[in-house]
Amino acid sequence: MRVVEASAFVAAPLGGMTLAQLGADVIRIDGLSGGLDYKRWPVTEAGTSLFWCGLNKGKRSVCIDFSKPEGAELAMALITASGEDAGMLLTNFPPRGWLSYESLRMRRPDLIQLTIQGNHHGDAAVDYTVNASMGLPFVTGPVGHGEPINHVLPAWDLVTGQMAATGLLAAERHRRRSGKGQHIKLALQDVALAAMGNLGFIGEAQLGGVRERTGNYLFGAFGGDFISADGVRVMIVALTARQWQALRKALELQQQMVDLETRLGLDLSLEGNRFAAREAIGALVRQRMHSLPFAQLAERFTAHGVCWSRYQTVQELVMRDPACSTANPLFASVHQEPVGELLTPASPLEFNGVDGAGRLPPTAAPQLGEHTGEVLSGVLGLSQSALSELAGRGIIGLR
Repeated sequence: MRVVEASAFVAAPLGGMTLAQLGADVIRIDGLSGGLDYKRWPVTEAGTSLFWCGLNKGKRSVCIDFSKPEGAELAMALITASGEDAGMLLTNFPPRGWLSYESLRMRRPDLIQLTIQGNHHGDAAVDYTVNASMGLPFVTGPVGHGEPINHVLPAWDLVTGQMAATGLLAAERHRRRSGKGQHIKLALQDVALAAMGNLGFIGEAQLGGVRERTGNYLFGAFGGDFISADGVRVMIVALTARQWQALRKALELQQQMVDLETRLGLDLSLEGNRFAAREAIGALVRQRMHSLPFAQLAERFTAHGVCWSRYQTVQELVMRDPACSTANPLFASVHQEPVGELLTPASPLEFNGVDGAGRLPPTAAPQLGEHTGEVLSGVLGLSQSALSELAGRGIIGLR
């Protein structure tokens, strides 16, 4: 499956990379000096964007000057090239000019185009502005804190990128069955609103409920962060009945919890009651945690099947956690020009069918314009002399 991607920042590049890591031929097209995200932080000391490298793994890179009519013509020809596995466009740029669905469809009636936009009106929005409007910054952070707290993870971008990949796969299947293409629009704000509805936030507010800040406590059940006798902070979750029993046994708090149930008049086998009693439960857990060193707690938690994790910095994750290393089949050490060797993830999807496919190994992101000649000659049939002539006039960028 060939997908042409015209994009910037997170959602659209992630959608393209998701497909590339599953084996699709994803061709990212940028201007001669790179797109809006080509220098996006974090960057190396030499100025190479690790952000760009991370979101463009496995793609082919083509550089074209779209501001010139000949450049726009080349881009449109790539998007609408023949082949039953081609004719697919992923973008988060406004669908006008050479990205106009109507114009592209005139060239290829079965074109599939997925356009990511800010809201359903087509206005601009990014993850931070969408999240601010969802109300979540007012339920994030310490109890009693009065100001909004933004989350550092671009959650709506990440979900939108995955939905973009899903949307293209669904549309491609529809085209195979019907022969018809379509223009799919995916609004970042709608992705967030759908998630808010699916998780009960909208219904809760509609029925008069007000979600309060609960700090690091888990909403709706028992969970929170606690510190061991030697100062190690861990997150513990007792969402299910099994997890609740495991925590009680590991910390030898069975009788104390029975006494607490009697005192509060609550059945703590019910997760909602555990949330209501979180402070009282937390006080007992905190007291026991303070009496035991981390090594002993870890041994007990593992033995009893407690759901828990140690807090660690990103640096600690990279330097000491086996899950974030080549010991995990997700990762491999990949040479990324011009950065060097980087620990690089493949697709999290591991296929274990009868052919033993597993997952495709991770690959590096391309250099800007690395595949311009290869793509334009292979897809559009341009000769070497034609490529040289276009490059000489600044229409394309060759490496």
